[in-house]
Amino acid sequence: MAKLSISYFDHQTHETTHESESSTVSSTLLSHAMGQAVETLHQQAPLALSLTNTVTINFVANAQLSAGAVAAMVTSASEVEDMFRAGAAQGMYMNLGTLQREYETEYPLAAKVANEYHIPWVLDPVGVGAGAVRTSIVNALAPNPPTIIRCNASEAIALAQAWQLEVSQSATQSAHEHHVGVESHDDVDSAIAAACVLAQYCHGCVAISGEVDAIVDEQHCYRLHGGSAMMTKVTGAGCSLGGVVASYACIAEPTLAALTASAHYNIASARAQQYAGGPGSFASAFLDELYKVTPQDLVQEAAISAISIDF
Repeated sequence: MAKLSISYFDHQTHETTHESESSTVSSTLLSHAMGQAVETLHQQAPLALSLTNTVTINFVANAQLSAGAVAAMVTSASEVEDMFRAGAAQGMYMNLGTLQREYETEYPLAAKVANEYHIPWVLDPVGVGAGAVRTSIVNALAPNPPTIIRCNASEAIALAQAWQLEVSQSATQSAHEHHVGVESHDDVDSAIAAACVLAQYCHGCVAISGEVDAIVDEQHCYRLHGGSAMMTKVTGAGCSLGGVVASYACIAEPTLAALTASAHYNIASARAQQYAGGPGSFASAFLDELYKVTPQDLVQEAAISAISIDF
C-alpha cells in the first residue's frame, strides 16, 4: 500500500511556490497533507513496535494509543523479526534512554532486521556520547541507519559527530541566510546543519524538538510553532513523541510522518495547558487532548513554515 507523502498532495493541488521563491512547500498544502495523515492513522490503526526505555514505556504506549495507533513494547531482535515476518507490525521505535548490556547486540540487530524488511523506524538517541555502552550501540547502528531521527539539538550534533559526518558549510550558511528559527536564543538553530547531514545519511528526516521545532529532510527545513512549555515537566514527553512519529511513519513518508506527529503534539499540549493545574494533571490532560485531535484540527491549527536548504 502506497504511503501518504507531501509530494502526492503537491501533485494533486499544484500548491508549491514559484521556483524563484526557493520551491518551498505551501503551508496550506502541508496542513491538508497532515490532516489526511491523521485521518489515515485513525482508519488503519497501525502497529509500530517500541524498544524504549523503562522509565517512559507506559507513557509511550499510552500516547500511541491515544493518537489512534496500536502499541507493542518489545526488547529482543528475534521478536521484532517475528512480528515483521508475520506482517503484524509496520514500524519500529528505538529509544536509548535506559540501557542494558544485552542491548549492545539486540538493538543493532533490530535495526538491521527493520531495514531488511523495509520497515520504517525511528531512533531517539537519548544521551548519545555518554558512556561506553551507549557509544557502542550508537556506533553499531550506523551501518543500518534509521528512517527518522527524533532528538533535541545537542543530540543531533552529537550523533553527527559520533557517525563522523562532515557538516556542510553550505548547509550552515543556507540556514543562517534564511534565518532558520525565529529567536536567536533558540538552540534548535545550532543543530540545523548537523540535521542536514544526518537526513542525507539516513535518506529520511530529523525531527528536533525545541521552543520552535524543526523537521529537516534532504531538501527542506520545516519549522513548527506552538506546543506547551509544560511538556518539559513531564517525563517521557519527548520519548512518547518518538513513538507517535513511528506510528505515523507506518502510513506516511518520513517527512510527513514527523511533521504530523509534531503538529499533533503541539495542538494537544497547547490545549491541555489551558486547564491543567500542574505537571500531573497536564500529563493526563495531554493524553486526552491527543485522543481528541481531529484531521480538521491539523488543517486549521498547524502553525508551520518551510524553507529550502542548499547542501
